[in-house]
Amino acid sequence: MAAERLQKRLARAGVASRRAAEELIKAGRITVNGQPATLGQAVTERDDIRLDGRLIETEAAPPVTFALYKPRGYVTTAQDEFGRKNVLQAMPDIPGLHPVGRLDRDSEGLLLLTNDGDLANKLQHPSYGVPKTYVAKVPGPVKKGLGNILREGVELEDGVVKVDDFSIVGSQPGWALVQLVIHEGRKHVVRRLLEEVGYPVEELVRTQVGEIRMGDLRPGNLRAVTPDELAFLSAADAGVFVATSAGNSGDTRIPVAAVTGTAVVEGDAWGWASAGVLGSWAVAVVALAAFAVLSARH
Repeated sequence: MAAERLQKRLARAGVASRRAAEELIKAGRITVNGQPATLGQAVTERDDIRLDGRLIETEAAPPVTFALYKPRGYVTTAQDEFGRKNVLQAMPDIPGLHPVGRLDRDSEGLLLLTNDGDLANKLQHPSYGVPKTYVAKVPGPVKKGLGNILREGVELEDGVVKVDDFSIVGSQPGWALVQLVIHEGRKHVVRRLLEEVGYPVEELVRTQVGEIRMGDLRPGNLRAVTPDELAFLSAADAGVFVATSAGNSGDTRIPVAAVTGTAVVEGDAWGWASAGVLGSWAVAVVALAAFAVLSARH
């Protein structure tokens, strides 16, 4: 087989995305034929490539991608120095399976996991601009015009952040549910953004990544992502990606009374739902997301 860059080989083998593979190489965790690897190094199928001393299979693992509803209290890093609960501890034992991007310990909702390094790179790399949809519970009421402020851009300590879309999806005395669509991947960007404009986040759920929706998943449930759900990345390859969301543009309000509930996926391998992790607020968010998707189809 022709030579290829080491980070591409690691991605193809499902070890990590290309960007994550570069970090593994920089950290000295990858060796090639017994020697520390270097960025951009050319390798072939005949080379002995190891991660932390473990031989990496030369044959690419069959690609799989899962959509998981990550509950609060779980970290998404492959290794956690503090020994906190990790989503990978309860995932199927598939070589190279790793989370795509971040979803912090105090947040919940849609988390993608894959062993396809090239796919992970497309979903995370800024050049693809894959949008992510979040629903946040914030103190209410929300002032009129907040959406315009967020779309125009807010200065944070690491630069200006703009949302692609904003809507108010529900409110009660003292609090409101707001939905944001954003393609930024900076750490805690949604929390920092809303804090900056005076609405500190009390709860945060991610409901959509690109065209992949959380739908009716419950905490601890996962499902396979279909090829049709990933088709939007082909458009992104061609530079014609068009973001769509389940929400409405502008400061739109969807009455909470209009939401009647949502279907429940059978099975809860981790026991999160049965343990009472899913609160009434999270149920409402899932229902609101499902309601908004159905509304968008009419």
